[in-house]
Amino acid sequence: MIKKSRSQKVYGGFEKAPNRAFLKAMGLTDDDINSKPLVGIATAWNEAGPCNIHTLGLANVVREGVREAGGTPRVFTTPVVIDGIAMGSEGMKYSLVSREVVADTVELTVNAHGYDGFVAVGGCDKTQPGLMMAMARLNIPSIIMYGGTTLPGYYKGKNIAIGDVYEAVGSYSSGKISAEDLRIMEDNAIPGPGTCGGLYTANTMALMTEALGLSLPGSASPPAVDSARVRYAKETGKALLKLMELDLKPRDILSFEAFENAIAVLMASGGSTNAVLHLLAIAYEAGVNLTLDDFDRISKKVPEIVNMKPGGEYVMADLDKVGGAPLIMRKFLDAGLIHGDIITVTGKTVKQNLDEFKLPNIKYDSIVKEIANPYNPTGGIRILKGNLATEGAVIKVSASKVKYHKGSARVFNSEEEAFNAVIKEKIEEGDVVVIRYEGPKGGPGMREMLAVTSAIVGQGLGEKVALITDGRFSGATRGIMVGHVAPEAIVGGTIALLEDGDTIVIDANNGRLDVDLSEEEIKSRAKDWVPPEPKYKTGLLAKYAKLVSSSSKGAVLTV
Repeated sequence: MIKKSRSQKVYGGFEKAPNRAFLKAMGLTDDDINSKPLVGIATAWNEAGPCNIHTLGLANVVREGVREAGGTPRVFTTPVVIDGIAMGSEGMKYSLVSREVVADTVELTVNAHGYDGFVAVGGCDKTQPGLMMAMARLNIPSIIMYGGTTLPGYYKGKNIAIGDVYEAVGSYSSGKISAEDLRIMEDNAIPGPGTCGGLYTANTMALMTEALGLSLPGSASPPAVDSARVRYAKETGKALLKLMELDLKPRDILSFEAFENAIAVLMASGGSTNAVLHLLAIAYEAGVNLTLDDFDRISKKVPEIVNMKPGGEYVMADLDKVGGAPLIMRKFLDAGLIHGDIITVTGKTVKQNLDEFKLPNIKYDSIVKEIANPYNPTGGIRILKGNLATEGAVIKVSASKVKYHKGSARVFNSEEEAFNAVIKEKIEEGDVVVIRYEGPKGGPGMREMLAVTSAIVGQGLGEKVALITDGRFSGATRGIMVGHVAPEAIVGGTIALLEDGDTIVIDANNGRLDVDLSEEEIKSRAKDWVPPEPKYKTGLLAKYAKLVSSSSKGAVLTV
């Protein structure tokens, strides 16, 4: 028996006749309203880019599944920021903000209209964590489905993804490729609907939906244009009604152990550093005490076994062919590296799901290695701490062969300043590029630095120049890149006190990020430091800057 207590409060009884009139104006019957649960279908959709262009169509398939299972579906949309388009501009300041707006949009729509449960359909980077944050916050029966990746592009006999185009900008600026080569890559990198093809943030967060137990097994990896995506959409709609029968809610699923599973899959895959922020934020909404120390603890014991862009060769469509997230999780379950006894949205445990999932019987060792023979003996992400990041910083060790770098600081107070210096070839081997005042409060919005990092790599300096920032990186970033430095500059973190020529040490092997300054010198500089004026004094970004927490806590909004 499915509970309808939420919708009954809005539409039940003679006094709610006006409320029902609005639904009947759209063709709903008394049976639709009174006898069936009202189900929201939260769909991250717009026409800003290919990542979510198809999700409205998928939502209509989810609608069919909900109807077949006995529910009354109501589709609604949430905002989307297409990170790849906003990258390198002021628009990127709205990217992380959009995660909170997505969560708020779902909350207000579901609660205002009394929906008994909801299905979430996501795509580009911030929509999936935003939707999962809403699931945890509302804690009513709900399930998420990823809209799917794009297929790989093709250039000179090789598969490419959008990250290759960003790096090509740097190659063109230094004369390594022609304008025609750049144009051909631009024309062919994204062949159709779906999110960026490599294991960038969107595809990383898709894996997280499965690892957390919030989506159907195997649903993360099929491409947007694959017929499997349509089948998963209908089955996801049906699965919600089963969840409602069981009265199984997100916080029943989002245990501390579920987050440990997700972190293990993140480390195994070499996924995006943004997942650290997003898992912390989802845990915050779920009331789970997750910290950066948990990421580092798991990273030290979990091997990296997946060979995907940007650090590797393959894309999400390739991982799908060999078994997707269930292949990774099966290996980890057998090795005792994840928890198999925790519940998921199927109503079954992780182990039960994996036992029932049929992996394709094809060779996969070029994409996913055996645990006994990993690409790296430890996870793809490390947490760094030191006098330059007392709260923590994040580095993707899977994205560079260099684990130790010592060099002189080149300090910039914005992404634009740093990008101009790189494009004009003013950065030299051994330098540590410092980009500050780009944190959650200082940006505000914690922009991703893909334009800068890709230009550095494209100029052939990816293993010779390091970069540290209180901002973020795209999942497409590779090289010696340290992000999420906390405390950030705008609140007086040590990164605000750096000067050109300071010696900075990045030691990923030992988890350290330090500047070669005495404690006395740091305190002396701090006395003379004056915080800059806020960049925005009205509007959304000004509100966000006042409420957002440290990146070490997930950059969530607190009141």
